Parts: sequence; structure tokens; C-alpha cells
Amino acid sequence: MKKALIYASVASMIQQFNMENIYLLLKQGYEVDVACNMESGSTISQEKIAEMKRILENMKVNIYHIPIPRNVTAFSGIFRSVSITKKIMNERKYDLVHCHSPIGSIICRIANRFCKNYKKTKMIYTAHGFHFYKGAPIKNWLFYYPFEKLCAHFTDVLITINKEDYALAKRKLKAGQIKYVPGVGIDFKKFSTCVINRAEKRKELGVPENASLLLSVGELNKNKNHETVIKALAKLHNPDIYYLIAGKGNLECYLKELTESLNLKNNVKLLGYRTDIAELYKAADIYCHPSFREGLPVAVIEAMASGQPLICSDARGCRDLVTEANGLLVSPDDIDGFKNAIEDLISNEAKRDFFAENNSIKANFYNIDNINKMLESLYSCKGE
Repeated sequence: MKKALIYASVASMIQQFNMENIYLLLKQGYEVDVACNMESGSTISQEKIAEMKRILENMKVNIYHIPIPRNVTAFSGIFRSVSITKKIMNERKYDLVHCHSPIGSIICRIANRFCKNYKKTKMIYTAHGFHFYKGAPIKNWLFYYPFEKLCAHFTDVLITINKEDYALAKRKLKAGQIKYVPGVGIDFKKFSTCVINRAEKRKELGVPENASLLLSVGELNKNKNHETVIKALAKLHNPDIYYLIAGKGNLECYLKELTESLNLKNNVKLLGYRTDIAELYKAADIYCHPSFREGLPVAVIEAMASGQPLICSDARGCRDLVTEANGLLVSPDDIDGFKNAIEDLISNEAKRDFFAENNSIKANFYNIDNINKMLESLYSCKGE
């Protein structure tokens, strides 16, 4: 039987973005293994990781823990992970490997390059947003770009998920093939057909029925930049505007302190990890996504499928999704810009409805079925 490996830095990457890859490979007759850091670095709880492992084991998927570090300069951790990965690859002799995330993919591709089966293994790498891009910190170009340039030579298919990364890869990287696949896909019907009792859901969330409700979904970290929306709300001085943030992360305490210092404790709610995301979209009036950088943000596509008008940062990835027909783009560090955009949409119901209707149509392009059709041909073995 053909063997395939799905490889990523952390378990949350597998759970959030790679389960469909696994289903597709199993459907195509592969025996599938998964390798990642199962113990640390994830944005989901250990309970969720245990649940994911049970699902994978029930599908007869083998699971390997690799102690992949989160920092590209943690060289001892990287060397150790390369060694462990190489050993697994030599034992399993994979026909196909699909790797994800910057550090994980570097480790995976270097390990594979020095395996006995190297020339027989098809190496696919999905770049979920290069860390080097126009306007990126110089350290990103110094650390990530040289590794990506080197590892491209060990890559049969390099998949980019936004148009800016595709153009950059075409100019700078020498992989066997460079493909554009728009994201990892979403279950369109799950979000488009979700029906809730809006008043009851808002009551559960502590939000008045007639309030204007903003929503963001994403990890609480510096890149996701939730603080810009919080600071914009402080400038609006409107007690009828509420802001919900669904996600976990290392900035939780900072965001709570910021909210309290701006007297927004009652209006800004950090919800933590949620399993009712589809319902949250339907309860909201506007979806906000203020990230500094993105690959192709799944949460924005989910919000589109839910019929939400958008306020997003004018950043790579978001620009692929947002036009003047379905949302507003604002520079991620422009607090006044977000303030004005929020004020604009709250005061203009016709514009919100126009954006929402267009998003409901546009999001279907990113349906998982369409993405899987693009991946099916790429999942053939070398020589097939």
C-alpha cells in the first residue's frame, strides 16, 4: 500500500487545517501517518489534542510526536527534530509527504533530503503565508528566506494560498512546481445554513439584543492584532457597541488589562476556545480581522459564508478576499481607520446588507470540495 505523511509544527495545525488532507489521502488509497509536536506549542487544549488523536487512531492513522521548536533559531531543537524525522522516514519509506508551517516544513524537507528513499518520495509543501514579504521585518528575511530558498530545491510541489505569495515564489524560489491553491477550504454549508435564535444566543453571550456586535476569531497573539479594534472602540465612546474575540493565546492577560484600562470591560469579551463558531458569526453584525499578516485567513472565509460584512486589515491574504464590493480594508496599525470603518458600517445598514449578500455568494468558491479537486491530482505519487 502507498504511504503518505502529513507533517506540521504543532497539533493545532493538524486539527484546524489538515484533517481534510488526511481524509483525501485515505480516500485515494494511502496509508497515512501524522507527525508534529503533540505536547507543546498548540493553540488548542490537551483535551482537544487527545480527542484528535482518538479520531486519527480510529482511522488507522499512525501518530508520531516530534519535539519541533517554535523558534527558527532554536538550532539544537531543530537538529534533534531533523534526526527523529529522518529515522521515521527511513523506516516508513513514504511515497508522498505533505508538510505545513515554516519551521515544520524546513525540518521535514531537510530530513527527507538525506533519506535513502529521497528520490522516490514526492515532497509537497503548503506555505500558509511566507514570513518574508513586502514590509516584513528584516529578521524574517534574514532567517526564513534563506531556509525557504534552500528547501525549495528539495520540494516537488510548492503550494501557495494567496496571490502575493504565489508571485513571490515564482520570482524567488526554485521548486519543481509552484501552484496556487486558494486556502485549505471550508465547509460552506456548515456556515451558510446555520440557524440560531439570535436573541437567545446574544443573551447567552451577555450582549443586548439591539447592540451592535463585532466579532473576531483567532489566536490571541501580536500578529492577530486585536488590540487595534479594542483601541478603536475606546475612541468611539459608544456603550452600545460590543466586541467578542474567540480564541486563546499568550496575549490574553494583556488584552484583559488593556480592556479594563480603557473602561471597556463590559463591552469587550474574550471568549477563549469555542466550539460554536458558526453560531457566533450568525449572532454578530460585523466581522473584524485586523491581522498584520495572513496566508489566506480561514476565519474571514467562514465569516463570508455566514453572510457577514467585513472590516479587515489591508494585508497580504486579506486583500485576496476583500474588495469594495464585500468589505472595508484598513491599515492594521490605523486605529482611527478602524474606528471610522466601524462607525461607517454600523450607521449604514444598506452597505452592511450589500456586503453580506456578496460575501454569501463569493465564499462558495472556497468550499472544501473545490479545494480537494485541486489537491487530488497533486496527491499522485512520483511516476503516476
